[in-house]
Amino acid sequence: MRAAIETQGLTRRFGQHLAVDGLSMTVPERAVYGFLGRNGAGKTTTLKLLLGLLGPTEGSAKVCGIDVGRDRIGAARRVGALLEAHGFYGTLTGRENLDLTRRLMGLPIPEIDRVLEVVDLTDAARRRVSDYSLGMRQRLGLARAMLGAPPVLVLDEPTNGLDPDGIVDMRRFLKALPERTGATVLLSSHLLGEIEQVATHVGIVNEGRLVLEGEFEALKAELAPEIGLRVDDPQRAAPILRSHDLTVRSEVDGLVVRLRPGADHDQATARLNRDLIEAGVQVFAIGSRRPSLEGIYRDVTMSSAQPRSETV
Repeated sequence: MRAAIETQGLTRRFGQHLAVDGLSMTVPERAVYGFLGRNGAGKTTTLKLLLGLLGPTEGSAKVCGIDVGRDRIGAARRVGALLEAHGFYGTLTGRENLDLTRRLMGLPIPEIDRVLEVVDLTDAARRRVSDYSLGMRQRLGLARAMLGAPPVLVLDEPTNGLDPDGIVDMRRFLKALPERTGATVLLSSHLLGEIEQVATHVGIVNEGRLVLEGEFEALKAELAPEIGLRVDDPQRAAPILRSHDLTVRSEVDGLVVRLRPGADHDQATARLNRDLIEAGVQVFAIGSRRPSLEGIYRDVTMSSAQPRSETV
């Protein structure tokens, strides 16, 4: 499968601060690529490098095969972007705001109707943007990004500030975008639960470095199996579980044990259950857990957290 976005050794320094550190990533065509990392990990700087808003200190970035550094305008014409700042005129209608961008891009008038229909804002197109909810403004931002049908969409935290209903709507919309429009979506976020429900591929960045990348389902398949438990006393249970040389972590709904690769899941479950009961710990629930994006993220960011040889 061809790459819609590709970087090689992409690096950006701000004085002594290394914001992006030799990042090499590949976003396949028609993927929903979840670009993950905590705040300050280098995600937004990477997006600005891809959009040509910043120049790299070293390395290169290509969009649809076009080198951003050599042909910034040509690459930009193939990308629609939604960053955190929308920049709409509140006194104008949604349609009028889109028309301003359409005129600048030299696009035909029917293009406005096309993108409004894609984001389900046709009925609200003649309302002033000041009367829009935050979710509607986010969708209007997506409509503006899709003017001209760019093959790549770069979206930075598109669910920021949305209420639960707005998040569900945005999630459904993003998941369907490649099929509806043929576009590749690069989705930057620190919300693991949201990315897990829409992404086909993920890339995890930590301290400016890409520490993991791949197809999401394949990454989960490579993980060692997990067992989830609900017990009456997690503090007593955890050391008992760790005595088997297993990784244990706490989550909202209980404890999660990571087994060793190749371990017999059924035998391990029975053994752990027996040991907890013999120690007087009440086990309310125990069973297999599907490997999660949170587990992947926790593993790779912890293992990659190491001191650098320079100030960052």
